[in-house]
Amino acid sequence: MSTKSQPGGDPSSSSVVAPWLYAATVAAAIVGAFLGSGALGGTPIKDAAGGWLSADGTVLAPGTGAFSIWSVIYAGLVLHAVIQLLPAWRGSTLQRRLRPWAAASALLNAAWIWVVQWSQLLLSVVVIAVLLAVLARTFILILRTPTTGRTERLVVGITFGLYLGWVSVATVANMSALLASRGARAPEGTTTVLAAAVLGVAAAIGITLAAKTGGRLAPAAALAWGLAWIAMGRLDGGLQSVPIAWAAGAAAALVVLAALVFRLREARTPRHQVAGRRGGAAR
Repeated sequence: MSTKSQPGGDPSSSSVVAPWLYAATVAAAIVGAFLGSGALGGTPIKDAAGGWLSADGTVLAPGTGAFSIWSVIYAGLVLHAVIQLLPAWRGSTLQRRLRPWAAASALLNAAWIWVVQWSQLLLSVVVIAVLLAVLARTFILILRTPTTGRTERLVVGITFGLYLGWVSVATVANMSALLASRGARAPEGTTTVLAAAVLGVAAAIGITLAAKTGGRLAPAAALAWGLAWIAMGRLDGGLQSVPIAWAAGAAAALVVLAALVFRLREARTPRHQVAGRRGGAAR
């Protein structure tokens, strides 16, 4: 069975319009990012919604440096948006299947920033949860759909893998911010235990992703990055907690270890078995 999709194009008008519509949604996400940074006059995310999403908003908030990963994700989205306009990619099987979900993720990304600007934390949790589901579906499509070659695999795999991994951490932080903003208080002495339990769930998500994706490194790297910055935030910030820092660090290490283990197992699996499990998609 061939592991490459057929480039070229469906001459229908939709095959011409769809790539440009997707590029427009990525542009909207970039504008939203500038708004969220305060560069276009909006309120920076760390100051919006009562400051609950700042690095010291909750004990599960990543340190400030964690958010630099967005620069890499946005760069990947822009690169993908541009390259998928080229004739060699425009009509590929993967791009046709991917565009609606990738466009939805870009619009949801922009929507999340807008609702946070309006201090709607509850709605922001709903939006980011839907975004996480869309990204999970997007990554499944990437794994199961044949590609035109290594470049296409790398661009979409790394970009949407990082996107999925980071949003997994951001969802945990967002939900924690919502609960804190609503006055949710753990019984005295149990905050550390509950935080560690949530971090354990995040690690379990990372291990599951590694198992389902054959140890893809991009989602694991982004998830581990976010967890490591939660650890940093608890060691050097307004909400210091050494036990939570250790728990977050251990969760990050587990996610990386799981990805390496499953990737090694995948490398030792005969190629035809890998293709069979993923519906014939190339690795």
